[in-house]
Amino acid sequence: MKVKTLLRLVTHRGGFGAVLKKGDRISGAILVQCVEKGENPRLLENMPSLDGAPNWQQIWPQDVENNKELSDYLARRFRFDPDMWLIELDIPDAERLIAEMGQ
Repeated sequence: MKVKTLLRLVTHRGGFGAVLKKGDRISGAILVQCVEKGENPRLLENMPSLDGAPNWQQIWPQDVENNKELSDYLARRFRFDPDMWLIELDIPDAERLIAEMGQ
């Protein structure tokens, strides 16, 4: 999945997308933070699959009173993998949009 293509598609469908942290173009994993009107963050990551097809899985479904827990989790991930990207999509049903991108 190309980051620019995803951001363009979100904008085209009336949502908002932004790169929160730019990673390595070649080796950087991509995390996608999905929100609706800035609320209810969900975090998706493309997990390896045997056939090489995109396999996006939700890795942060927790409801949180504040975003500190999510921020702490992301800080730990970036310490482990500084090449990683973080993209935010603010659009209803972002997960379905990402699934469509992988087809």
